[in-house]
Amino acid sequence: MTDLTLLTICGALRAGSTNRLLLAEAARIFGAARVVMGDLRLPLYDNDLEDTSGIPDEVQMLADQIRGADAVVISTPEYNKSLSGVLKNALDWVSRVPGAAWRDKPVAIVSAADGRAGGERAQFALRLCMVAFRPRLLTGPEVMVANSRQAFDAEGRLSDARTVKGLTELMQALRVEAMR
Repeated sequence: MTDLTLLTICGALRAGSTNRLLLAEAARIFGAARVVMGDLRLPLYDNDLEDTSGIPDEVQMLADQIRGADAVVISTPEYNKSLSGVLKNALDWVSRVPGAAWRDKPVAIVSAADGRAGGERAQFALRLCMVAFRPRLLTGPEVMVANSRQAFDAEGRLSDARTVKGLTELMQALRVEAMR
């Protein structure tokens, strides 16, 4: 048993997303922890909405989950050579919540995409977005699952030994950072 809380954030909304499968594998490999899944079904960021109604409850919940987690792993798809709109929208909203939820938070980024680069550009774009929040972004190993529809077996487990090795190293490093 552990007291660690791992927050997983999927940049894809689709229930059958390979990024959800990748997060499940990351959580399994991370080991003993309370796993919380962030929900990115948020209203579109609108300063007028914020001015009239304040921070939406679902945005506050996500910010509280980030703040309360010992570590976060984000899995991003690659949409048109960048991160998904829902993930960017969530980052924009959370940045408006007082208290700097991301500050000094250990964060690992992974990606799964159908293309041959496995979401490399999306990871780069996400890292650029995250810099302003000053988390403790892990720099590697980079885990990018290419041809992601073929990358998982019938049980939802990664089938490529090299990818499993990289994900294992990344989750071990995230666990070390979470315990600091």
